[in-house]
Amino acid sequence: MSSENKICAICLGVVQTGQGQAIFTAECSHTFHFGCISNSVNHGNYLCPVCRAKWTNLPFGQQNFFPNPAFEVPRRQPSVRRWSIVEPEPNIFSDDEPLPDGTADPSSNASSGRLQNVSIKAMPERQAVVASESLSDFSVLVGLRAPPLSVDALRAQRAPIDLITVLDVSGSMHSSSKLDLVKRAMNFVIDNLGPSDRLSIVSFSNQARRVLPLRRMTDHGREDAKRAVTLLVASGMTNIVEGLKKGVRVLEERRHQNPVASIIFLSDGLDTCNRSPNELDTPSNSPSYLHLLPASIRPGGMEDGQIFAVHSFGFGSDHDPLAMHDISDSSGGTFSFIESYEMVQDAFASCIGGLLSVVTLELRLTVRSASHGVEIKSLSSGRYASEISDQGSQGTINVGDLYADEEKEFLINISVPALANTGDERKTTLVDVTCSYKDAVSNETITIEGDLVEIVRPEYVSPVDMRVNLEVDRQRNRLRAAESIAEAQRMAETGNLRGARALLSDRRSGLRASDSGQLGDNLCMWLEAEMKETEDRMGSRELYERHGRAYALSNMSAHGYQRASTRGNDSAIGSSSGMDAPTYCGYVTPNMANLVIKSRELSKAQDDMEE
Repeated sequence: MSSENKICAICLGVVQTGQGQAIFTAECSHTFHFGCISNSVNHGNYLCPVCRAKWTNLPFGQQNFFPNPAFEVPRRQPSVRRWSIVEPEPNIFSDDEPLPDGTADPSSNASSGRLQNVSIKAMPERQAVVASESLSDFSVLVGLRAPPLSVDALRAQRAPIDLITVLDVSGSMHSSSKLDLVKRAMNFVIDNLGPSDRLSIVSFSNQARRVLPLRRMTDHGREDAKRAVTLLVASGMTNIVEGLKKGVRVLEERRHQNPVASIIFLSDGLDTCNRSPNELDTPSNSPSYLHLLPASIRPGGMEDGQIFAVHSFGFGSDHDPLAMHDISDSSGGTFSFIESYEMVQDAFASCIGGLLSVVTLELRLTVRSASHGVEIKSLSSGRYASEISDQGSQGTINVGDLYADEEKEFLINISVPALANTGDERKTTLVDVTCSYKDAVSNETITIEGDLVEIVRPEYVSPVDMRVNLEVDRQRNRLRAAESIAEAQRMAETGNLRGARALLSDRRSGLRASDSGQLGDNLCMWLEAEMKETEDRMGSRELYERHGRAYALSNMSAHGYQRASTRGNDSAIGSSSGMDAPTYCGYVTPNMANLVIKSRELSKAQDDMEE
């Protein structure tokens, strides 16, 4: 037997007779523990993990063997029929578990108490404009805040979710205990889903396999989900397209639907099955294979119809940040960069902390001109779809779902006419603001009207009245920081790293010089630190390609949707060195922070037990 055949390529253990484990020798002569290779084959891998030869004789038939005690799955009582990972996939994924009765009839949740309404704030950039003056670019800040969600009512007052996790199990996931860390993170997700939530698990390497159908996370459902996670084995190449296709199919072909549906997608490498050789050598552009993805998640794939948000997690420094960011950005999800492998559980915790606290659905913000001559010029809506209609008299922003306590702020840029007749009123009503959405508990459509936004129009304006509202100034700083990072990233892609660093340095100086910056505003301090970190990660071409690109794109993702993402070595609530959230972290909601803290406490307890 050759030296390479003495080691099982899956578990890296010694393959030797007389050790209590069955041995499988393939037709290509490579040898494996029978339990290791049968689990791999059951997972959909039909090529030799060593030489990639296609086998005609597959090791099926002895499903009770496991590679070593660490992989052993406890036997369960046969009284209840349960999902088996070795069952063949159906042609159509319509085998999702039915929803509980309370979910099918939202009105049955009325006893849990109705949520508070979304709150609206709106304010002009300054309170006074000279009556004889006309302005072509005047800003109105409009802010939304979702209602809170108490811990006691966490499951009763939020929308249940259909969650699909699409996980990379290619050969590279075997190194540095990456797959073990992902399994640990998945168990955390499973433990925090409620009995009305449903989970499906898709894994991919050379091909994709649905290893768990869409199951409710009851006690039995959690047990089956954890069993499916335990049996994941790393081998083969990376086929991102097939993984996402299968994940989308689970959602598109389900018979029943929870109010929220989302995909968590994790990968540590490039798509080695669909990228061209040139793209693999120089992965500095969005890959051409994105057109192979389903329209419901593909960049530019659908104008109308249901879009499924994909929350992408780039795992380590060898993933494809451009592709993963494009997929998340176009689908309404976030892109997170997990630089340190140990951060994956915290990153998942932050993401599901939001997904498990959706309290409003399909929110739409409408701003209307309230006076003749007031025209809506532009809407600073980030990545949210917006439209100006009726010759500038109306603007709309489609915000979608909101997490509990989540805030969104938008600058509405308008023109202000001069007053033709400066009568006693001496004021101009600028805009009125409304929003409509569905309550996640009752499914009732609710419309909220904000206060009219007015300014006074005196003959003269004092220097005090000319000062810009600090909240408007803060929002301008946020938009400038986001634009600066995006512009610097584009410059870095062309090789102009020096110019990118100079741009960020100059914009940081401008941020510090702003009114809110000089007052030590927490948001401004956070933005400056973020820009400085982005600048530092553009110090050289090697540094940028290793983690600067992913860091910049994860920042752009967070700012585009005003939603927290994991960036570099920090989770959504900051460094994992402490248990408490810092004074300020952009876009983090209380439920996100709570789940990240819970994740850290659990990890610390598990680490203490292992010592």
